[in-house]
Amino acid sequence: MAINQVVVMPYPARGHLNPLMSLCDLLSSRSDGTTIFTVVVTEEWLGLIGSDPKPDNVRFATIPNVIPSEHGRGSDMIGFLTAVQSKMEAPFEEVLDQLKLPVKLIIGDAFLSWILDVADRRNIPVAAYWAMSASMFTMWYHVDLLEQHRHIFVDLSEREEEWIDYIPGLSPTKVADISPVTREQLHVSPNLISMMKRVQYLLLPTIYELEHEAVDALRSELHKPIYTFGPNIRQLQPQSHESKSKYMTWLDSKPPNSVLYICLGSFLSVSTSQMDEIAAGLKQSGVNFLWIAKGRLNGSFGDEGLVVEWCDQIRVLLHSSVGGFWSHCGWNSVKESVYSGVPMLTFPIFADQPLNSKVVVDDWRNGWKMKKEVRRNTLVKRGEIAEIVSRFMDNESVERREMVERVKNLRVVCRVSIEKGGSAAKDVDVFIRNIII
Repeated sequence: MAINQVVVMPYPARGHLNPLMSLCDLLSSRSDGTTIFTVVVTEEWLGLIGSDPKPDNVRFATIPNVIPSEHGRGSDMIGFLTAVQSKMEAPFEEVLDQLKLPVKLIIGDAFLSWILDVADRRNIPVAAYWAMSASMFTMWYHVDLLEQHRHIFVDLSEREEEWIDYIPGLSPTKVADISPVTREQLHVSPNLISMMKRVQYLLLPTIYELEHEAVDALRSELHKPIYTFGPNIRQLQPQSHESKSKYMTWLDSKPPNSVLYICLGSFLSVSTSQMDEIAAGLKQSGVNFLWIAKGRLNGSFGDEGLVVEWCDQIRVLLHSSVGGFWSHCGWNSVKESVYSGVPMLTFPIFADQPLNSKVVVDDWRNGWKMKKEVRRNTLVKRGEIAEIVSRFMDNESVERREMVERVKNLRVVCRVSIEKGGSAAKDVDVFIRNIII
C-alpha cells in the first residue's frame, strides 16, 4: 500500500499553530493510515508542544530558531513578522530535502507566502490554511476596495461611523469595526489575490452555516475548492481525578453559570492601567471570575476570583459553572465559545479581533461589547466594567436569558457541522480523497 506524505507548515504563533495541529488530528483520523502528516516547527515550538498527544501518523520536523522567540515577540511585531517572511524559507526547504517519503501536498499557513515559491520550484501542490474567519478573508481579499473607498491607510477619526457595504459576502460593517492597518503592516501580510492564483485549495477553520455568505461568495469568485472544517478544536484528553488542576477544583465549587472566564490573548494584551481598572471593576461587580493574566496581577481577590497564568481553555468553557467569556475575540476563542455554548463579552485589540467582535455582537447576537471604541486607546473605567459585568452575568435578566437561548442554538449548529453528514464532516472526507488520489 502506497504511503502519502503531507507536509504541514504552521505560522509560528499559538493562534495559528493550535488549530492547524487540530486539523492534522482530524485529517489523520480519516486517512486510514495511508497518509503521514509531517508538521514543521521551530526548535523552540517543538519544546512547547512536542510532548502533546498526537496520532501516530502525525510527526514533527524542525528548523532552527531563526526568528525572535515566542516570549516577548509582541514588543516588536513588525520585526517578528519580517523575520518570519525572510528567514524561514531556506531551512524549510532543507527539511524537504531530508524527508524520505515523497511529498504529496504542502498545507501551508496563508501568512507564509514564501511557501508558494518553494512549492513551485518542486512542483508540489499547496493547500493554503487561513487561521481566521471567512469574513476576515473576504475583507482582506478585497483590500483594494477598502482603499478605493478611503477606508484604509487614511485618518479614519472622522469616518468611523461610515458603512462598508460593498465587500461580497460581508454583512454591512462600520469602519470602526475593522482594525487600523498601516502600509508597513500590509507589506508583511499575504497578498491573497496573488496567493489564490497559485494554490490548489483553500482551507477555512469555520462553521459553514455561520459564515455561509462569505464562504459562498469566495467559492463563486475564486473558482477553486474551498473546504470548511467546522470549529476545528482539538479533542479533550481524559483527565484523571488525581491530575485535576487547582482551577478546575475551584470551578467545581461554584454554582452553575456563575463564573466569568477572562482571557485577553497571548500576543498583544491590554495595558497595565487597563489591567488595574479591570481588577477593580471585577471586585466591585461581585461576580465570580477565573482570569488568565500571566503574572501581571498583584493582590488578593478572595473566594470570588482566581487568577492563573494558563488553563485548558476549552475544558474551562465546557465547565457547568462558567456562564460567560470575556475575550479579546481571537478567532479560536470565538469558535470555542460557540462550541461550548458560552456567551461572550468582547474586548478586541487588533488584527481580526474587531471584525470578530462585530460578528459576535451584531450578526450572531451571542455577546456584548465591553470596549466600544476599538480604534481609540480608550481606558474602560472600573465603574463601567462593574456595571456591564454585573448585568451580563445576571441569570435572572430577560436580556441575558434571550442571549443564552441564541447561544444554545449556535452551539447546536456548530456541533451538527462535525457530525456524520454535517458540512465540516463532508468537506473533510472530500479533501482527504483529493489528498490520497
